[in-house]
Amino acid sequence: MRMIEPSFEVIFPDSPLFSQVIERAGRTCYKSEEKITQDSAPKFVKKVISLGHESVIEHSLLTVRFVCDRGISHELVRHRLASFSQESTRYCNYSREQFDAQITVIRPFWVDYPDGEYGIELLDQKLKPGSSSPSYAWMNSCLVAEQTYMKLLESGWTPQQARSVLPNALKTEIVMSANYREWRHVLRLRTSSKAHPQMLQLMIPLRNYLLGLLPEVFDV
Repeated sequence: MRMIEPSFEVIFPDSPLFSQVIERAGRTCYKSEEKITQDSAPKFVKKVISLGHESVIEHSLLTVRFVCDRGISHELVRHRLASFSQESTRYCNYSREQFDAQITVIRPFWVDYPDGEYGIELLDQKLKPGSSSPSYAWMNSCLVAEQTYMKLLESGWTPQQARSVLPNALKTEIVMSANYREWRHVLRLRTSSKAHPQMLQLMIPLRNYLLGLLPEVFDV
């Protein structure tokens, strides 16, 4: 079993490209296209957002790849005005070489074991010193789930049958695309004090990244 940290990657666009698209679309409403200059887009976008004219910023696209656990992915896909492509446990067979014949899990930051690879045969060696701790119980449950999953595949079960024993902590990769207006909504919800701690672990760094990339959109 491999244990890793959650992460994100902005796939498209890694540039202010759509600020210009938004300005061109928005100025159609006012027929003020003559005011477009090489650097007028950020100011225009910020102004229309401050006026509540957020439909204009729907002329945009932002695509992000998240590496997170299955539980967090279930929260992401509740955002209906977005498109998703997700790693499938029906078709991915984690016993195969491309997955190094093991499952990968996301380490909750409250689990007291470092990232790395763990095997059931190393349970006593690596985990025994903390065997009375909640972190040990969590690690043990993931290792047992992995062992059971592999045994089910060996017995002839298909990946879509065996997946029912996989833990909620299983790593998944999910690509999410939405326009800027929806991303603003997502970030408001998923960086609030009521958001899940592991969601905050992803979304606060993403928000900070987008603030640096597109302050006219995400700093208002």
